[in-house]
Amino acid sequence: MKFFVDTADVDAIRELNDLGFVDGVTTNPSLIKKSGRDILEVTKEICEIVDGPVSAEVVALEYDAMVAEGRKLAQIADNVVIKLPLTLDGLKACKTLASEGHKINVTLCFSANQALLAAKAGATFISPFIGRLDDINLDGVDLIEDIRTIYDNYGYETEILAASIRTVNHITECAKIGADVITAPANVIKAMASHVLTDKGLAQFVKDAEDAGIKIV
Repeated sequence: MKFFVDTADVDAIRELNDLGFVDGVTTNPSLIKKSGRDILEVTKEICEIVDGPVSAEVVALEYDAMVAEGRKLAQIADNVVIKLPLTLDGLKACKTLASEGHKINVTLCFSANQALLAAKAGATFISPFIGRLDDINLDGVDLIEDIRTIYDNYGYETEILAASIRTVNHITECAKIGADVITAPANVIKAMASHVLTDKGLAQFVKDAEDAGIKIV
């Protein structure tokens, strides 16, 4: 499974990248707004930090404008992935831009039917939003499983990029199902390393080492 970090905070990206945990980055207009920076400038900096895919989202809603914005975003760096909304215009733009050789992340997916259309349109990634489905009392992880089954049935190469990840349990469940990628905030990815028994055991080891006067270097 590949780990993408869902942020436009370059410091957080650098930290996780240095730890070896970053296979890519996803951004959206809300994250760009939170960063307080220009989308072209911050996307370029992110692309210089990580070697993997960096999703940058268009803001237009009409097909022609989406295509124009997508082409401009793709000029930032070779590892830019154009992020498009799952609308009819977005799917049409996906087909056009994918045919030109661009990588596409189709976002805001909430149903298996939407995911099927995105695959047929040539999407590189499909982004089902788990947490937002949970918010309306649906099981977002079930959607990941449905998409996995459909894509495997027909051999679609579109990668399932599980998004709106809220907890480490979301990541575990997505990994069990076979999602290709998860994208999550930096704090959720770092929380995967934490366990109360690890902390307890380490504290005991440290105490015993001090009591025994153990030194290695």
